Amino acid sequence: MSEKQWKRLDAVRRLKQAALTVAQAAQLLGLSERQLRRLRRAVDRLGARGVVHGNTGRSPAHRLTKRTRALVVKLMRGKYAGFNDQHFTEKLVEVEKVRISRASVQRILRAAGVGAARGRRPPKHRRRRDRKPQAGLMLLWDGSRHDWLEGRGPMLCLMGAIDDATSEFLPGAHFVEQECAEGYLRVILDIAREKGLPWSAYMDRHGSLKRNDNFWTLEEELRGRQDPTQVLRALVHLDIEAIYALSPQAKGRVERLWGTAQDRLTSELRLAKARTVEDANEVLREYIPDHNRRFAVPALDSNSAWRPVTKGLDLERVCSFRYEATVSNDNVVKLAGAPVIHIPPSKTRQSFAKARVEVRQFLDGSWHVFHKDILIASAERTAPGELRALKGNKKRSAAARAFRRAVRRLAR
Repeated sequence: MSEKQWKRLDAVRRLKQAALTVAQAAQLLGLSERQLRRLRRAVDRLGARGVVHGNTGRSPAHRLTKRTRALVVKLMRGKYAGFNDQHFTEKLVEVEKVRISRASVQRILRAAGVGAARGRRPPKHRRRRDRKPQAGLMLLWDGSRHDWLEGRGPMLCLMGAIDDATSEFLPGAHFVEQECAEGYLRVILDIAREKGLPWSAYMDRHGSLKRNDNFWTLEEELRGRQDPTQVLRALVHLDIEAIYALSPQAKGRVERLWGTAQDRLTSELRLAKARTVEDANEVLREYIPDHNRRFAVPALDSNSAWRPVTKGLDLERVCSFRYEATVSNDNVVKLAGAPVIHIPPSKTRQSFAKARVEVRQFLDGSWHVFHKDILIASAERTAPGELRALKGNKKRSAAARAFRRAVRRLAR
């Protein structure tokens, strides 16, 4: 018997010896007087066994069978190897049709020697930044390079964004080989099409988002600031404020998204036997709605702050790679790394020689030339991506070098 049961037996014996009254014994044991009388009758009838509960030694009616427990261990060591306890429980209920709680799964796995998929780290004290009150006030976006395919395919980077108010995994998330400007432009384009325009974007200082180089053209030196990146240029055009984080902890919500995705999404990719970036993107499309159903939270203010896209705004043109060029005498635009684009005569102008034009490569790879916002030429698709050769690798002229020396002398 337990110490509690011995205590009850001793109180009943003292009650029989008139050393205690019913009220006193009931108060000492924390029982009602009615329950104490019932306990006394059980001891009179069964002796010391009267203080032992009738269900002692019996198996619970809802106890899991040995077969079910063995199935849980088998599935975890085989089909669902690497899943965390909660994710594995969801698969048991939704896919394998095994009704079981997470606590039971955890208890079974630990007893069988199956450890947790992710170890717990000691807690650190940090103050969490309050969420924005309305959806659409701020998005957090980033790229997560990780071995998502666990050696079955190439290393990939997951590009995506979440809403700060709700932690909703926003449209546009996709896998690419490297974190790049093209990936960010695709994300903001899909978000603008499906949700609208956010008020601000919180991000790190990746080279696609913020100029980190020391190269200044003569025009930039005269202007006093560097030209923006392709992504920042699109954000400025869409009137989205760019906010730069100084540490990974500052953008903790999107970092926690990557932690969850590297656990759950990696397991889903393993389950689907994904081997290519196309396979991974297909699994991702199915994963996002389920992720939002489980992890998104309602905003403090139910009124949405998403801004509608201005009527007539060409999102494909804004969210593309922009370059400036001068048309040659034979009406051709040449950019290093881009196809030669021939400009035909138009109704308003026979020749565009020496004209300054805007060259755009859309995210589908197609090339378009604009003169004063009028499309004057286009070219076939090539692989989309930023033309690195245009970032200023050309040797400066003697005049430019002399100007820079004069500026340094004045600064000293």
